[in-house]
Amino acid sequence: QVQLVESGGGLVQPGGSLRLSCAASGSSFVINAMAWYRQAPGKQRELVAGITTDGSTRYADSVKGRFTISRDFAKNTVYLQMNSLKHEDTAVYYCAAHQGYALGPTADLFDYWGQGTQVTVSS
Repeated sequence: QVQLVESGGGLVQPGGSLRLSCAASGSSFVINAMAWYRQAPGKQRELVAGITTDGSTRYADSVKGRFTISRDFAKNTVYLQMNSLKHEDTAVYYCAAHQGYALGPTADLFDYWGQGTQVTVSS
């Protein structure tokens, strides 16, 4: 089993920045793809960004140029640096992982999920 624990969410003003972290534990050595999804009230869960062990990345069009996903293998941690945040980025952000290399967009690919962390962009 793999456990994922997110941190770093909070309240930020439009134009501000946040960095989310997701620490993997347990049998994390089986993980290849890790990703961040988000879900706003009344909306479907959507892929934000993903990264594989070989460094391939994928971003939603809405966050390209503003968000950066990275991975620290020594710490078994994936990060999401979010800059120039907008009201529409408000959502619960979830970390996800699976043994394959596909980076979504469907959430069904991912076997392991964190509990989620709230990001609120508001003035």
